[in-house]
Amino acid sequence: MNAQHHVLSGTVYDSVLETADKLGADVIIIGAHQPKLRDYLLGANAAKVVRHSKQSVLMVRSAG
Repeated sequence: MNAQHHVLSGTVYDSVLETADKLGADVIIIGAHQPKLRDYLLGANAAKVVRHSKQSVLMVRSAG
C-alpha cells in the first residue's frame, strides 16, 4: 500500500478533491468533528468532500 500526505492551502474541500483527482487517489481519508448547528446550515468540509468526491471516502471521527 502506498499512502501519502499532502499539505495544501485554499478552500479545504476544493483542495482535497482537486488533489485527489490529480493524484488518481483510490480513497480519501478525512477527519471530522461532531457537527454543530452551523455545520448543518453551511456544510462541514468533510461532508462536502463526501458529497462531491469521485473517490471512496473514509471519514474518521474523534473519540471525544
